[in-house]
Amino acid sequence: MAEIIDSSTSVYFEQYPCRLPVWWGRYGDIGPHPEGSGISGRKVVIRIEKKFKKIESVFAKILRAPKELRRPLDIMNSLLWELCDGTRTFQEICKQLDSTYHEEIAPVVNRTTLGIAALVSKNLMIVIDEPLDGKWSIGPGITPSGQTLAPLDERMNIDCSLLDGEQY
Repeated sequence: MAEIIDSSTSVYFEQYPCRLPVWWGRYGDIGPHPEGSGISGRKVVIRIEKKFKKIESVFAKILRAPKELRRPLDIMNSLLWELCDGTRTFQEICKQLDSTYHEEIAPVVNRTTLGIAALVSKNLMIVIDEPLDGKWSIGPGITPSGQTLAPLDERMNIDCSLLDGEQY
């Protein structure tokens, strides 16, 4: 595989993008994906409990607002999510995405940087200087402390099982 040009220009060069503790799961058919542990090629959905202030909770109850936010990711961002497990450097992630999506993701360094930045801005991901090594749980189907999520409707067919070699 050819080296990726200008990956050192990214603010994430030689760093480890990593998911933060958040409930997530996989759904849908298997799409294009590289071989490797913790990579399914399926779409990802993220669930986050909504926190309302007093007046907001009154309106939410009256309007029957959902108690959680669901963020389904598209197929490319789903693969990015799976790759960002704190064990792969930014460079390795770019290579995996480039080998999977080729021209669709060009320029890969810029698009990967923007994808990670978007997830960081939503407090779903962090970029660390060394591998995660199990410092926190990043696996699917885990409700983080401080959140209360209702049980998931089984008709949604969201898979929360660990893949071979995937970190919990």
